[in-house]
Amino acid sequence: MKVLLVEDEVGLADTIRRGLAAEGFTVDVAHDGRRGFLLARENSYDVLVLDLMLPSRNGYEITRDLRSVDVWTPVLILTAKDGEYDETDAFELGADDYLTKPFSFRVLVARLHALVRRGAPARPVVLTAGDLTLDPAAHRVRRGDTEIVLTAREFALLHFLLRHRGEVVSKTQILEAVWDAHVQGDPNVVEVYVGYLRKKIDNPFDRKAIETVRGVGYRLAETG
Repeated sequence: MKVLLVEDEVGLADTIRRGLAAEGFTVDVAHDGRRGFLLARENSYDVLVLDLMLPSRNGYEITRDLRSVDVWTPVLILTAKDGEYDETDAFELGADDYLTKPFSFRVLVARLHALVRRGAPARPVVLTAGDLTLDPAAHRVRRGDTEIVLTAREFALLHFLLRHRGEVVSKTQILEAVWDAHVQGDPNVVEVYVGYLRKKIDNPFDRKAIETVRGVGYRLAETG
């Protein structure tokens, strides 16, 4: 099995490389995101292991950009971070697994074997509502031919609304799905972000895709 390891901590990268080689993996190593992206794009690997915080291009960006050029090699993200929102970001951008440092080497090997057995993921379906489209793999949103730039949180909110288009969803449902199932924040933050989304996907195009259902929540019109 052939693995690409992208890790800027040289000592850790060498330890992982030697350990994986002893397990029968063939391992290529890159120490920065730019080199890692080029290797992943130009070569065939069974699985990619990407550190999150890398020079020149981070693990999120590598994953997003690989998916945007139809490279579907399974990706495992390594990171010292442990926040649930970081994990959500990784999966939204097309990662397949996530391991927080410090980690057990045996767990890493088991996760890699599992990803290789699973194979390359299927390309996510592009979500649409009228001329509004969201591509989870490429992390792109368009209204017709116009590309719309969203923050990570706005993207996650629109993704949730599109997956439930035509349905009324409450602020609490949105808060649990887009922020954190255990968040103790004010549900009114949802109203703030819905306002941000409207300014980007509706107002410039004279549309009203996001509807307010008084006393209940919000609904994204199926026709966009």
